[in-house]
Amino acid sequence: MPLTTGPSRPQDGRSTNEDAYSLGRSPVPHALLCDGPGAASRAAARAVKLFLTLFNQAPMTDLGQFQTWIHWAHLPDSALLGGPQSTFLALACLGSRVLGACAGDSRLYLLPREGGPRILTEGAAKDRLGSGRVTPFPIHQQVGSGDVLLLMSDGAWTPLNLARLRAIRSKSPSRHISEFPLMLLDEAGRSGRADDMTVVALAIP
Repeated sequence: MPLTTGPSRPQDGRSTNEDAYSLGRSPVPHALLCDGPGAASRAAARAVKLFLTLFNQAPMTDLGQFQTWIHWAHLPDSALLGGPQSTFLALACLGSRVLGACAGDSRLYLLPREGGPRILTEGAAKDRLGSGRVTPFPIHQQVGSGDVLLLMSDGAWTPLNLARLRAIRSKSPSRHISEFPLMLLDEAGRSGRADDMTVVALAIP
């Protein structure tokens, strides 16, 4: 499965970026996006590091169990308690299905090969890692060849609605998916960047 990402861009006037993400292919294709508070606290980077430690140590049989993903959200929730908080959006591709969890307002979108985009994390609780109140939102989605999954921090998705996502994609059907995150960031920041913004794309071959 190809994994691609566009540049993560900091808020206007800042040199630090509190969004953090990770992409990998082993033991299965996976992606993670965390969005910190916008200061140089590195809360998102800490959450990513902890998740990767847990993920890389997990038996393959555990990856397909949602209870595992609940655990992976609750541990960094406790680890960040009392300090700066972070969103959590993580998933793994297990054959024809995607499994993961979300906490906070980072979003996962599905751009199917046919039809319009959908928000797969609609209804996720707004409590972030470090709040001590995280209730992980389940991600369980069947995917097919040509589908694209987008992980987006709120700085990237807030300026864009579903209609704009679809319009941007339809304007460049022949361009490689690796260019799509960059196009979204360009469009989202057209009127300025009020927050850090990140788009991570996973394309189903």
